[in-house]
Amino acid sequence: MQSKSLSIAIIGAGIGGLATAALLARLGIVVRVYEQAPAFARVGAGIQMAPNAVKVLRALGVEDRLRQTAFQSERAVSRVWDSGEITSDLPLGDAVEAKFGAPYFFLHRADLHAAIASIVPAGIVEFNRKLTGLQQGANNTQGVTLAFADGTRATADAVIAADGVHSLVREILLGPEHAHFTGKVAYRATFPAGRMDGVPVPSVRTKWWGQDRHMVIYPVTAARDEIYFVTSQPEKAEWLTPESWSAKGDLEKLRASFAGFHAEVQAVLNAAPEVHKWALFERDPLPSWGNGRVVLLGDACHPMTPYMAQGAASALEDAMVLSRCMEGIDTDGVAAAFKRYEATRKPRTSQIQTNSSKNTWLKGETDPAWVYGYDACAAALAS
Repeated sequence: MQSKSLSIAIIGAGIGGLATAALLARLGIVVRVYEQAPAFARVGAGIQMAPNAVKVLRALGVEDRLRQTAFQSERAVSRVWDSGEITSDLPLGDAVEAKFGAPYFFLHRADLHAAIASIVPAGIVEFNRKLTGLQQGANNTQGVTLAFADGTRATADAVIAADGVHSLVREILLGPEHAHFTGKVAYRATFPAGRMDGVPVPSVRTKWWGQDRHMVIYPVTAARDEIYFVTSQPEKAEWLTPESWSAKGDLEKLRASFAGFHAEVQAVLNAAPEVHKWALFERDPLPSWGNGRVVLLGDACHPMTPYMAQGAASALEDAMVLSRCMEGIDTDGVAAAFKRYEATRKPRTSQIQTNSSKNTWLKGETDPAWVYGYDACAAALAS
């Protein structure tokens, strides 16, 4: 059992931050999570949890809950934008679980977040705590002091920054980031299946591939009563800050961008009541994920394009590996544990970042074993 004298501050109460909090609390570590939002909200987006992610969700104890609510597609299909010709047909359902040891879930992001939040010890998440700065003790051997926008301060033996793609902690440690606009913009929407107005609801996860754009469609509930889609297409992005997920999109402009696509695509676009949009940016793998008793996690250290659906999955893997590295250590061992976590995770996340940027995942016949077969609960840790 971990010594209760060790205290960890986690910045950000997203999927990665909450999973890390739950796992570290089980080790007896004193955990506080600081979240800038005033409360958790049901943000309308779908999310995919491949077997590598579900293995972590199983360890967290939320797999059974998600099995009841998530859509489990029998296949992941790639189709040509206009003819509908199938170019890739990956078995999921029972087949993917038999092969990789865990199911593949399609669900609403808020349902996933709520499931993880439900197993975080009560009272450890503090809302309305927007970080403005942090300071480590001399020679990184003492604790870390956090400053917040409301004028309050807090201290901890160490800090885990799960503060997302626009991480302030990353900027403090490494300076301003260098993000490269891909020239692509993504639109997304989640809406009741009843809006399909008699048109059959999509029964499998399908990605429609055009020459310079695509659209992914799938239900996000076991009952298939809610549909999600996300796109990527060329568009200028002067109007938008990077990854501003709350920006509203022009639905008619989106429909025009996919004119000529298959009738199934048209049916979904015609049923959508509204859309949101964000600009897609790429980042190169970071030279370092931390310094002393401060370390980054999830999108804060390896933000990636959404083309492999592995962003949140990678954050969950991070949480599991980091908790394994923290087991049994005291305050003097924190910096070394953080380095071990980085050394273990960095090669894999860099590979996923690079491959995701290509946007070829599952376009043709693909062996996903190197992604789906990974088990963060048992993978070897770096020495």
